[in-house]
Amino acid sequence: MATPHFFSTFIKSSSLFLLLVSCFLDQTHASEPKNTKIQDSFHTIQISSLFPASVCSPSKDSIKKRPSTLEVFHRHGPCSKLSQDEAAAEPSLKEILSHDQSRVESIHARINPAPTTDKVNDKKVDLPVQSGSSLGSGNYLVSVGLGVPKKTLSLIFDTGSDLTWTQCQPCARSCYKQQDPIFDPKTSASYSNISCTSTTCSQLSSATGNTPSCSAGTCSYGIQYGDQSFSVGLFSKDTLTIANDVFPNFQFGCGQNNQGLFGRTAGLMGLGRDPLSIISQTAARYKKYFSYCLPSKSSSTGHLTLGKPRKRGKGVRFTPFDSSQGSSFYFITVASIYVSGQPLPIGQAVFKTAGTIIDSGTVITRLPPPAYSALSAAFKQGMKNYPAAPAYSILDTCFDFSNYTAITIPTVSFAFGGGVKVNLIPSGILIPVSSTVACLAFAANGDAADTGIFGNMQQLTYEVVYDVTGGKLGFGAAGC
Repeated sequence: MATPHFFSTFIKSSSLFLLLVSCFLDQTHASEPKNTKIQDSFHTIQISSLFPASVCSPSKDSIKKRPSTLEVFHRHGPCSKLSQDEAAAEPSLKEILSHDQSRVESIHARINPAPTTDKVNDKKVDLPVQSGSSLGSGNYLVSVGLGVPKKTLSLIFDTGSDLTWTQCQPCARSCYKQQDPIFDPKTSASYSNISCTSTTCSQLSSATGNTPSCSAGTCSYGIQYGDQSFSVGLFSKDTLTIANDVFPNFQFGCGQNNQGLFGRTAGLMGLGRDPLSIISQTAARYKKYFSYCLPSKSSSTGHLTLGKPRKRGKGVRFTPFDSSQGSSFYFITVASIYVSGQPLPIGQAVFKTAGTIIDSGTVITRLPPPAYSALSAAFKQGMKNYPAAPAYSILDTCFDFSNYTAITIPTVSFAFGGGVKVNLIPSGILIPVSSTVACLAFAANGDAADTGIFGNMQQLTYEVVYDVTGGKLGFGAAGC
């Protein structure tokens, strides 16, 4: 099915992020747009609200009021600081979903590093024993400074990755095209390479999934992502600038051979839990505390805040990280899922078998097969007045809205450990696949042993707070 031009514009908003129609947590509700009616069990929305604006409308939540805060923007949207050439090379929806599946499989292989065969797009794919890391082609960008004098770089930020890297001159093998000038270590007074004998060189194994190598006494890294994108280069250190905060001797990858789905970004910022992640390296200043809000659509902006804000929203509720599942990713406990205010008949063992992580780079939330089946069945029941539509890629619960201008959809909520309940906004429930068809924005994992993933579509407009030292994750309504 061909994608209409205006829906192509919608995809730019992704990971398919749409108009903010409601945002609420537990019993706290945000203001309601005029074209949206919110009830306890249903949302009534205009179909037109599922498509983004074509001009940038920055968030009213000024980042100037937040110290150590970076503006977050979607690389395909009108707020993007990247070249408009990026828009011309935008992926189709099917490509986005295919790349998302690659990321998911890479995460699964990293969590459970054993040879696995799975079926993707009707092809058998043999996942390697060591997948390296999760797919690095995320959609959300921030700008930081590197070097002295500092050079501004636009980086993808990713809670599923650890090593921060950027492309570097002289690009000994290959560099993809990026918007910012490629970082040249020779122009920085504070740059230096890390030696092979350094203790931090050996830490690359856990941060990248690959054993570091040695080149003329300099430590070298290599990281490969789920779709075969990769970055290889020198392990280095230089001065990092985040907003007005300066960090000397920040350790990062200086990429000399880089290829893949990174668009015109300069590289990737790793927000994972490894000792080499930016969260660990700035711990003395920020205490391993950060938060972000992903904008409701590409025509708006969000923020990434390092450290505790001066004032935290009163509506932020915390759920403990699930430390029993390991420390590589941010594991959380899913207690139950609600549709139209009613809990689904899903046994706790379904969620406990492989656990669930929250991830800023995965687009579509992945659920254990029994949980997804229950969600799909309940949602279909609530949508019984609308004609069904054929499946689209990994999305199999779809509806035909060709005869409607407004629709009423069931509410969907997630209950996490600690009594935290997150009520998804409509754009975290439905994803349009054409001008007349939309699908439930969830997918099933291939196996009950595969880890669940709470994706970024379901995080839209929430202040998502990571208190890594405190061992907890917070959700606050109307974060941006």
